[in-house]
Amino acid sequence: MKKVLLLALLMLNLFGAEIGWNDSFAAAQAKAKKESKPMLVIITTEQCRWCRKLEATTLSDDEVISKINTRFIPVHVTRDKSVYPKTLTAKMVPMSYFLDGNGKVIYSIPGYWSSEDYQSILDDALRKAKK
Repeated sequence: MKKVLLLALLMLNLFGAEIGWNDSFAAAQAKAKKESKPMLVIITTEQCRWCRKLEATTLSDDEVISKINTRFIPVHVTRDKSVYPKTLTAKMVPMSYFLDGNGKVIYSIPGYWSSEDYQSILDDALRKAKK
């Protein structure tokens, strides 16, 4: 019985996976410091169609979700509404920032990217975080 329940939970995680967004920038930064993982900060606006496309396609891709959830501490903020450091400027959105646990930017990339390209961006950020 336990094996059936475990299998059912595993299948739910595989097919219903979502990014485990942190509630706030401050909470994400504390977690990044504690777990020694880079942060992924995505800045969007409410009326941005490219932001919605990134969310609906790239950030809904199972491989992208898995990599973000296992290798990063993610936080999604809304420009001009959420509380986050003003040094993270987003003249265009969506904007993806990768930071260390101290809040130092290690990599950033603007715009919408396909799932395949975004995975490459995530890999680049991980390489830069190790330096």
